Amino acid sequence: MNTYRIATIPGDGIGKEVVPAGQRVLEALAATSSTFRFEFENFDWGGDYYRKTGAMMPADGLDALRDKDAILFGSAGDPHIPDHITLWGLRLKICQGFDQYANVRPTRILPGIDAPLKRCRQEDLNWVIVRENSEGEYAGVGGRVHQGHPIEAATDVSIMTRAGVERIMRFAFRLAQSRPRKLLTVVTKSNAQRHAMVMWDEIAVQISREFPDVKWDKELVDAATARMVNRPATLDTIVATNLHADILSDLAAALAGSLGIAPTGNIDPERRYPSMFEPIHGSAFDIMGKGLANPVGTFWSVVMMLEHLGEHEAAAQVMKAVEAVTADPSLHTGDLGGKATTIQVTEAVCAFVTQAANTQKAA
Repeated sequence: MNTYRIATIPGDGIGKEVVPAGQRVLEALAATSSTFRFEFENFDWGGDYYRKTGAMMPADGLDALRDKDAILFGSAGDPHIPDHITLWGLRLKICQGFDQYANVRPTRILPGIDAPLKRCRQEDLNWVIVRENSEGEYAGVGGRVHQGHPIEAATDVSIMTRAGVERIMRFAFRLAQSRPRKLLTVVTKSNAQRHAMVMWDEIAVQISREFPDVKWDKELVDAATARMVNRPATLDTIVATNLHADILSDLAAALAGSLGIAPTGNIDPERRYPSMFEPIHGSAFDIMGKGLANPVGTFWSVVMMLEHLGEHEAAAQVMKAVEAVTADPSLHTGDLGGKATTIQVTEAVCAFVTQAANTQKAA
């Protein structure tokens, strides 16, 4: 029997509600399996930890995570702590510390979801956005001088390396190659950013030669936003820089119905370190503690985690449970126009997982 060591980091806000919900689903899944189980270790890092210690996580925190098979993360963000501290002190510290350079964000309209694009068929919006996750606009290079004076200046420098761009392009082309349509769109802004983004474009051309069966095109990021709304069926796999993909993936989630259902994986494709999986919805302090958070984004992140671990049958089982729940309007949370609670949705997914397993055994 395989034992998977999973680190859970609820973080801030509704992360403290949806990560335990994700753990419950994994436990329900493991209870139906004779081939794998999970060992969980919880880490109380985040805003509360910062108030106690002055840091979002311990200086040696990465060492505590290093031997894990995967990380299930909630959110980083606290209204009483500056955002750059919460993000750089926790999520980005893990992503960059473990070189999780491929951020993968699948998006599609799940059954029962009333998406805002009324002329868009369910099959027209089925995308995967690949976000470069280690450099670019979030490289952390820059500074401030003469603070508080009229001549104050601040810089944030976008750093792109040939190695970094080559590896994310190769990852994106390979992912596109594995999907039925074998279609990739490279998002750029090389008309205005004439150095790093021009290199980005040039490397895309070079890497494309390794994948002659992948059809690809290039789109300026501003035009890409319009294309996502007006011509969603022309898109499939999308690769973009750290900042561009961050923005486009939130638009994609909104077009699919809600940020509450969207998952992401921060992947180390070489598997040198544990990869981290999380919903993209943020800490949402306005609904924290009210039982209103939508756990579907976490459950879909659990599906991605299971796929990464090689448990594809189990991943499909959880995804079927998620789709069964979203298809039932009585189990929609507030962000989807319903009145269901986090606990009700979680219990329904767990029950479906258990029932499906029992049915399969009986057959």
